[in-house]
Amino acid sequence: MRGRGRLQRDCGGCRTQTKLCYQHCGGSFKLHLPQKAAKGHLVSSRYIFLLAGGCLLAGTAMGSYAVLLLIPAAGSVLVLLSVSPARAHTWVFALQMSWQTLCHLGLSRQELDPQDARPAITLSTIMLLTQKATSLGLDIHEGVVPLQLGQGLLQRALPLCSYLLFFPALLGGPLCSFSKFRAQVKSSEALPCWLRAVGQRCLCALALQGLRAGLAAGLASRQGCAGPGCLPCLWAQALLLRLAYYMHWVLDEALLEAAGFGPEAGQGDLSLHDLWMLETTHRLAVFARTWNKSTSRWLRRLVFQRCPAQPLLATFAFSAWWHGLRPGQVFGFLCWAVMVEADYRIHPFLSARATSQSVKLLYRGTTWVFTQLIVAYILVAVETESFSMLCLLWTSCNSILPLSYGLTLLLLLLVKKLKQN
Repeated sequence: MRGRGRLQRDCGGCRTQTKLCYQHCGGSFKLHLPQKAAKGHLVSSRYIFLLAGGCLLAGTAMGSYAVLLLIPAAGSVLVLLSVSPARAHTWVFALQMSWQTLCHLGLSRQELDPQDARPAITLSTIMLLTQKATSLGLDIHEGVVPLQLGQGLLQRALPLCSYLLFFPALLGGPLCSFSKFRAQVKSSEALPCWLRAVGQRCLCALALQGLRAGLAAGLASRQGCAGPGCLPCLWAQALLLRLAYYMHWVLDEALLEAAGFGPEAGQGDLSLHDLWMLETTHRLAVFARTWNKSTSRWLRRLVFQRCPAQPLLATFAFSAWWHGLRPGQVFGFLCWAVMVEADYRIHPFLSARATSQSVKLLYRGTTWVFTQLIVAYILVAVETESFSMLCLLWTSCNSILPLSYGLTLLLLLLVKKLKQN
């Protein structure tokens, strides 16, 4: 569902500065560790290096707020080493989401300096920690990652701590499974050449930033309608948000690639194919599956596949909880759930009646415009921090299309029920 919400966008400037320092560290990790040392010592030294780098980066980027990250990380490791595999996921999930919710509520109620990005970075990093901890808990629960019971406590805890806090993915990046992380750390083979892949992603991020700067300049010089009631302005604001998300996802993957933990093909948050799909699809459901793909896969595994009733609604509701339960987030994600459900029912109905080529072209073009406008409406709603601004969005003409989709869904459900009776 991935995006990661307002937090990653707000702390983007500070993250860019901190990323530059550990991009160099990522390359140093691959170049300077002794490749011919004893395997056990080499693996342990790599775990320690990644963990120490994560703690150092957390202290640098978050200051005293880093304690809010280290406490749940240590708690999750203790839980995973203490409870049985059958209960590992339940306890880790409860610990992480309870702590994350307390941090969201506590930091949002404080009078913080708007220029201080450390609280936003901290909350964003805790959200990513929740992803890794719950994913690891599920792996242990399902037997994908067996715990080495014959080893000592420190030997068992070191890989877990290193995975939860390893510095290349501390501030961002697609979710890396524990199995892949451990296999990469234990690998004694020469790491593949990464310069070309990193360079391509950096060039892509540069192009996205150029597009974003040009669009922002065009909006600043625009005269006329503005605010949530202006349809072109709403669409342009949402496009600015999407370009910012795309740029940060590409940079995150570039940093992971530089450190040797790059995602496999199709497993990252954004590829050129994904970018094309997001901007050209006429299906809201396809957009939802492609947006922030690693988070979407995590939500599908964590909630959708395990929920016995209304899994779609439960998945989007949990996503709102994970993002912080602000009014805009609650409304935006629940609206997204209704729109996706409507999409599943409206498109089969329309596509069955689009028989000729001209009608098919009209159908795809119209639904693409509708998808763009609804996505823009949802993104702006999720990013809206003020309840008064959210009310302005509700009462604007931009609510007509989502409301029409919702009413069409109710009508199709009523027709289906009547046919069944």
